[in-house]
Amino acid sequence: MICRIRVRPIVVIVKAGDTGPSEDRYRIKGKPATQYLVAIHHPDNFDPSIEDEAMERDIDSLNEEMEAAGARLFAGGLDHPGKAKLLRAQPNGEVLIADGPYLEAKEHVGGFWVLEAADLDEALAWGRKAAVACQAPVEVRQFN
Repeated sequence: MICRIRVRPIVVIVKAGDTGPSEDRYRIKGKPATQYLVAIHHPDNFDPSIEDEAMERDIDSLNEEMEAAGARLFAGGLDHPGKAKLLRAQPNGEVLIADGPYLEAKEHVGGFWVLEAADLDEALAWGRKAAVACQAPVEVRQFN
């Protein structure tokens, strides 16, 4: 796993007739929370073996901090894009499956977090910490 973002499985149990989590869950300090993607970018020739124990500790600490703050909804590391499968719908209704990423690029997303934050400034603060922990460029984008 690139950038070793370790996560525990998410389990949500909803009883019949239950509408799910309370809307209060999606509020921070009384304001609606916004969700952000914090994505780590790696060059296509990235070698995961350069990630040493210190980096693993930094990433683990960041995950624990995000979790303790109630900001982290989900996180995960992605395999190399060369192992991706591309699916394209065809005019006849069939779906063509091909090897490789959708886009040819010099960089790829190696891992990501989905966070809840009060605003962009808070999401950028997490992004700064992620860039330091992962020693890689990080992109922060708001979900619509």
